[in-house]
Amino acid sequence: METLNKIKVFIRGLAPSKAVSAYHWLWSWGAAIFYGFPSRRLRVIGVTGTSGKSTVVELTAQILEQAGYRVASASSICFRLGHQKKENQLKMTMPGRGAMQRFLFQAVRAGCHYAVIEVTSEGISQHRHKFIDFDALVFLGLSPEHIERHGSFENYRQTKGKLFAQLAKSRKKDQVIIVNADDQQADYFLSFKADRYIGFGRRPRGKAKEGVYLKDISLSPQGSAFSFDGQSVEWPLRGEFNVFNGLAAAAAARSQGIPLDKSARALRQVKGIPGRMETVINEPFSVIVDYAHTPKALESVYQTIRQGLKGRLIAVLGACGGGRDKWKRPVFGKLAATYGQVVILTNEDPYDEDPQQIIDQVKLGIPNDFSGDLLIIPDREAAIKKALQLAQPGDVVVITGKGSETLMCWANGRKISWDDREVVKRLWTGLKV
Repeated sequence: METLNKIKVFIRGLAPSKAVSAYHWLWSWGAAIFYGFPSRRLRVIGVTGTSGKSTVVELTAQILEQAGYRVASASSICFRLGHQKKENQLKMTMPGRGAMQRFLFQAVRAGCHYAVIEVTSEGISQHRHKFIDFDALVFLGLSPEHIERHGSFENYRQTKGKLFAQLAKSRKKDQVIIVNADDQQADYFLSFKADRYIGFGRRPRGKAKEGVYLKDISLSPQGSAFSFDGQSVEWPLRGEFNVFNGLAAAAAARSQGIPLDKSARALRQVKGIPGRMETVINEPFSVIVDYAHTPKALESVYQTIRQGLKGRLIAVLGACGGGRDKWKRPVFGKLAATYGQVVILTNEDPYDEDPQQIIDQVKLGIPNDFSGDLLIIPDREAAIKKALQLAQPGDVVVITGKGSETLMCWANGRKISWDDREVVKRLWTGLKV
């Protein structure tokens, strides 16, 4: 297996970038032909941005279902075909090699009216969005991410822009662009051609006069309450970022003619999103698992938890995968030291990189004058166990990076079963005995 992986890496290194791009394009084209261009028989909503994509896909799907439609959805959390759900165990948000066309074909066969798809910059780079006729695209916001992959933030933005440029080529009528009107990049995404523009956020922007705009907001450790256009929502999802995710989902539903009162009713029924600020233990202290894998997302999680926190914040974190986005590692360390009183550095998904080297680079961001406790425990299970042992009533243990993922990736393509939530439950049961 190790030899085979080395051969694959060697061949990829030799192949010209244009040849690699053509390879991915041909896969998408061939699959679209083979499956009969299934997106033309569905209404397809694409969701993109740096953070919040999976949550918005899940919320939008729930609103559409509550409105009486049969829905398919694809995100880093799961693949949904009507009432059937399957965990995404691919370690890949937007699967390639024709898998998206196959998924859409399956959605048609399952009698679905809608498909809601999480669209990533990597997926766009590899043409996985090609030959999908979108009806609506949702832009959630951009912050620096995948810089090593794309070369610069501008390239990253332009990659996202390719998705919106494709909308004008769609065979669909009444194409809609939905944007986070509060994001600095909103005008760029509003510049692409569409039949309608819808915004969400605090106030209208540019072409996005129509929209779902926030009126009131109240945040607490128990959840959040907010209102928009005469509708009110109170739910257990914490943080302002989740309020904006709710607005985005309501805006996506509005683009499909669903009244805001129906969207608000569906949002009020939301109990939580798997692996996204998910509370695993409530007493005598709290344990929260979250997917946060960008600096902005991580800081939002820490800030949300610090609101009303009476005890300590115990941060358990690694870095988001070996071999990529190395620039984020010391930033993660600095954020954990800024908001946490106890910081435990551990493994996440090292892939083919030296796990200790990753941890050392995260540690570089922790100031020398950090007044809290810093522990380095490479074994993730041992790190979580130590956090549980240290926690006292009133404390919050925050385990970030993997969320609801069910695999951990090591060198030479080796994958092991892993779920932060299940590990927490098992360890806590053992500690209580």
